[in-house]
Amino acid sequence: MPESIDWPSMRAPRRRRRFLLLVIAALAVIVLGGRAALSYYVDLLWFDSLGYRDVFWKTLGLQWGIFTAFAVATFLILYGSFLVLKRTHLPDLPSGRTIFIGGQPLKLPVEPVLRLIAVGLSLVIAVATGAGVMLEWPTIALFWCAAPAAGGFLDPVFGKPLNFFLFSLPGWQLIVGWLLTLALMTCVLAVFFILITGGIRAFLGRSRTYVTLPWRGLSVTFAFLLLILAARVYLGRFEQLFDGHTIFAGVTYSDAHIMLPGMLAVCAALILGAVIASANAVRVPRGRWIAAAILPAALCYVSLLVVGWYVSSFIVKPNELVREQPYITHNIELTRQAYGLDRVSQREFPAETDVAAADPANNQATLQNIRLWDWHALQDTLRQIQEIRTYYDFPDIDIDRYQVDGVTRQVMLATRELNVDKLPESSRNWINEKLIYTHGYGITMNPVNGFTPEGLPTLILSNMPVQSTVRGLTVIRPEVYFGELTNTDVYVKTRQKEFNYPQGQTNSLTSYEGNGGIVLGGFLRRIIIAFDRGDLAKLPFSDDVNNDSQLLMHRNVRDRVSAIAPFLTYDPDPYIVLGDDGRLSWVMDAFTVSDSYPYASHYRLDRDPINYMRNSVKVVIDAYNGATTFYVFDAEDPIIATYRRIFPSLFKDAAMMPAGLRKHMRYPELLLKLQAEVYGLYHMTDPGAFYNREDLWTVATEVGMSEGGQQVTQTMEPNFVLMKLPGETGVEFVEILPFTPAKRNNLIGWIAGRSDDAQYGTSAVYNFPKTKLVDGPLQIEARIDQNAQLSGQLTLWNQQGSHVRRGALLVIPTGRALLYAEPIYLQAERSPMPELRLVVLALQDRLAYGPTFESAMAALFGGAVSSLSAAPVSSEVARNTPASAVSPQPPSDVNTLISEAAKDLADYQRLTAEGKLGEAGRKLEDLKRAIQRLNARHR
Repeated sequence: MPESIDWPSMRAPRRRRRFLLLVIAALAVIVLGGRAALSYYVDLLWFDSLGYRDVFWKTLGLQWGIFTAFAVATFLILYGSFLVLKRTHLPDLPSGRTIFIGGQPLKLPVEPVLRLIAVGLSLVIAVATGAGVMLEWPTIALFWCAAPAAGGFLDPVFGKPLNFFLFSLPGWQLIVGWLLTLALMTCVLAVFFILITGGIRAFLGRSRTYVTLPWRGLSVTFAFLLLILAARVYLGRFEQLFDGHTIFAGVTYSDAHIMLPGMLAVCAALILGAVIASANAVRVPRGRWIAAAILPAALCYVSLLVVGWYVSSFIVKPNELVREQPYITHNIELTRQAYGLDRVSQREFPAETDVAAADPANNQATLQNIRLWDWHALQDTLRQIQEIRTYYDFPDIDIDRYQVDGVTRQVMLATRELNVDKLPESSRNWINEKLIYTHGYGITMNPVNGFTPEGLPTLILSNMPVQSTVRGLTVIRPEVYFGELTNTDVYVKTRQKEFNYPQGQTNSLTSYEGNGGIVLGGFLRRIIIAFDRGDLAKLPFSDDVNNDSQLLMHRNVRDRVSAIAPFLTYDPDPYIVLGDDGRLSWVMDAFTVSDSYPYASHYRLDRDPINYMRNSVKVVIDAYNGATTFYVFDAEDPIIATYRRIFPSLFKDAAMMPAGLRKHMRYPELLLKLQAEVYGLYHMTDPGAFYNREDLWTVATEVGMSEGGQQVTQTMEPNFVLMKLPGETGVEFVEILPFTPAKRNNLIGWIAGRSDDAQYGTSAVYNFPKTKLVDGPLQIEARIDQNAQLSGQLTLWNQQGSHVRRGALLVIPTGRALLYAEPIYLQAERSPMPELRLVVLALQDRLAYGPTFESAMAALFGGAVSSLSAAPVSSEVARNTPASAVSPQPPSDVNTLISEAAKDLADYQRLTAEGKLGEAGRKLEDLKRAIQRLNARHR
């Protein structure tokens, strides 16, 4: 029998082992934390370049303070629990286990091995917990720094102020959830000690009995678990205020009379159970008392479920409306408050059907700004005529209002951005992508209803360098270094000249003149920046870079604002603004949201359920130097008020926004869409009507075009309109969205978000008479499809190597009536460049169309041939001929008509061969008219 080798003494080499562990830990920190430290350093340089150094340090302090506090507390609780449990079970721990190494037995004592495992696991769990809670730093920050409650709001059930639900409750939920996890872990640890100290053999009946096992440690940890569960149940009472139900959200009759008192009883039972478990720890511990500790809470909970089911089924259900009426009232009132619907003014709109009700003479501003350019069609057209080079792109079309020749006009803007992914493969190298092709250039601007004779947009701003046709609209700084497609870092102020824009056979070059980046400085800083940004193989050794060169990072405006203020929610669609100073700026709407507003129903914003939303902030990003400014537009919002306490230097008052930018603020699309969705149900303020869903509304649907060119039914998007609202005296920029009754196609009303001057941020709903049926978009679309001549013309165009593209149908309040407008474009199948060919206009009982808006208007309001009040419209409308003059007298000379027809046919064939389908289509119309005149002459 080989001689046994005992475990070496723990005292002699203790210092050596500790030193070795410290060295290993230090190396791990250096290797694993080095990159993170460098990243933090570069982020500090970036925040400092923006003037937000204190924002960086405050955020970093909050994050790492939370990480440290929760990680240390987690380690102390877990490892402290191990030490206490080990001490409790020490007499029963096995002495050790013998293993063989190289044929020699090695005796391993259990206690040091367990201690080492406990330290390692506690550290791992502590770090993971600290990192997880650190991600929730905004919740802790709001909890800790909450602004004093204002406004006198008290919830109708508990009498708590709003700040308790927005700030205190989420914080306590996080803390209690963390403690509950730790309590479960300590219970698992206590069970583990019971098992290794003879529990397995006892349960298998091989040794000491189940009764004599050491239950003291489990009793203490179980008492801790029950106390935390009591706290969790107590907080759960408040969560009932925004719990969803079939009919409404919040506390119900059963909740108020049974669940809330019953949950207090469960809390008391859990506390009683904790006392029982604690008492079991100080006397002779027995396992049966641990089981007994949970019995009071279990009995209370089961009784609560049974009583709640009885009350709900036999008391509430037979008289549900009567019982739930006050609680439905709470839900209606507070949901409307949570989404700002209590501020919506109610107005009546007559929706009259006769021509005189439209009153075109007194609504010229509205009619002159009807958006005939569908933004999808305009985007495709601009990509054909204004991208100039393949590496440019127009990622989006924005709608705004500007002064054009002294008159406010609604216009559409597009930013010409540089997309490095579209560079030729031979040009895809580090120098081109990082030093030369650094920015986009300029914008285009066109009136929403401006067309050339060829059906293309009438451009106010266009080309490179940017050319303007209107005095006062000039782009002084057209370079776009920050935008929607700028997803890569670039280095500027280098020795390498940057590509500015193409100029004939040569290129215009430039150098960055701003200060929107991180100065690269000396070699050491350059190495750090290169390592962090993944340019280590290029940047430090580039001869083009010097100490004054700058790194521009976070150039995508969405990423940029999220990196500075990740606690805000942003509209995914920024829009470009040309300021009075000729500079380009991006504007983004930022929102504060919450999911814990009392008694408010939840709706989804992207993927997250929320029940509170405010457009509290507007963010402005300079497209050239990247300066990013946060302006507070809703100082009454308690969430943004608290963030201003946390980050006082980050936010500015709305009054500090330059006037040249302030006049271009818009009602947020994202907010209006969500408000319209909520209003569809919560416009019913009568509890009975709400309960029965008597008047449920939805956002109107329309016929759209899929990517494959097929017609699809889709929900209407908000439409910006420059118009005079009914009952108002001046023209203003509003965003409108129509409603239909649920599962029906007729219109019932529309909501308008206002954007100008003192009315900014307010909204109004215009209700139609209940006794009148008003056609909705789908019904107007059906009338267009059912018109024989119009549908025949569209079919003919679709068979001539071209494709008919129908724009979005617009519903525009005009006077006391609704005017419907739909542009129709023609585009070649191989060249997606839509050209306007027809404009369809309609009132309730009239429909007309023409090649231009003016001709369609004359037909609709002048009672001319194209008016379809009684007879179908002739499709033989010349593009430059008024609709009222569709049928001129045929010439007397038949030979002349034949010659004209032959010439038109030859021109049509030539233009089709050249791919000029728009001009070819017009020649085909001329040919058809000539043939009709010949037929008339023959008769």
